[in-house]
Amino acid sequence: MTMTITSPPGQVPSPLAAPKPAKQKGGGFLRYVITRFLLIIPTVFILITVVFFLMRVTGDPITAALGGRLTPDQLAERIHEAGYDRPLFIQYFEYLGQIFTGNLGRTLTDNTAVTDILTTYGAATLELAINAVLVALIVGIPLGLVAAKFRDRYPDAILRVLAILAYATPVFFAGLLLKLIFGVWLHWLPIAGRADWQTELQLTTLQAPTGIYWLDALRSGNMEAFVNVTQHAILPAIALGLLTGGVFLRLVRTNAIGTLGREYVEAGRSRGVSEFRLTTKHAYRPALIPIITVMGMQIALLLGGAVLTETTFEWKGLGFKLAEYLTARDFVAVQGIVVLLAIIVAFTNFIVDILAALIDPRVRY
Repeated sequence: MTMTITSPPGQVPSPLAAPKPAKQKGGGFLRYVITRFLLIIPTVFILITVVFFLMRVTGDPITAALGGRLTPDQLAERIHEAGYDRPLFIQYFEYLGQIFTGNLGRTLTDNTAVTDILTTYGAATLELAINAVLVALIVGIPLGLVAAKFRDRYPDAILRVLAILAYATPVFFAGLLLKLIFGVWLHWLPIAGRADWQTELQLTTLQAPTGIYWLDALRSGNMEAFVNVTQHAILPAIALGLLTGGVFLRLVRTNAIGTLGREYVEAGRSRGVSEFRLTTKHAYRPALIPIITVMGMQIALLLGGAVLTETTFEWKGLGFKLAEYLTARDFVAVQGIVVLLAIIVAFTNFIVDILAALIDPRVRY
């Protein structure tokens, strides 16, 4: 029994159905970018809301910061002037309106705009984060490849244990240990500050300084200042970078082991390609993919660890100021800094997601 397909009059029958239009990869990527960007809005909104109401659990910020130092009448007057005696939800919606205009409020202890705190101390935290990421990459990628090459042997076992220790050791304890060994006992490196006071004076008086000391030192051609800044940055960068370096080591190891077991690697091995070339050439690039995909989460971890690192090494960045304002119970400042850090983390995750999608298109689908 045969079946014939009839066509409407005036049309030539086609043996094959018209193919569906191919999905445009560019359109899929654009939709992915737009979706990820729009997700920033509810993420930041939820974080702002949570931070606002948590800061109000113990009462109004003025009572928390200045209670006991003002008379009851003076305290009530300050509360009324600031509007903290109004209903909480009215304060909340007014605070949202201020944020949309870029106003994060002023601190209670020194009457400084929170946005000014970001511009003044944000560069120091950015510098510390960059240094820590460099340490994490320098430690994590080569040692992860070594662990993959010597899988289930002594080097691999030792490196896995060290990775767990690096991740599990509290940042402040690692910082104190590094200060004790390399600063107090060996006298090799400075244990506090971002630079000597003479170097800080030179870098802060430059025309249009970036606030990132090693970059300003290179711009000015002052190699003596660059060496001094680098010496001060080594211990804080190691203390914070090892936290993420342990994660990178295990990620690179796992991915490199999977790559080294692929058929094309076995074919290269059968042709006599050296194990060193197989590890560094064939397993290197695929091992970077998981690092990029988890970089966003690690940025949040780095910013959280920066608070303890900056306090331990007296590194005057956002984390250092946050600890000071927490001690002073200046909840307006704490709230503003936490919101700023949340926005930074949200946008950093967005950028990392885009980079991951460009490197590995499977992320988008």
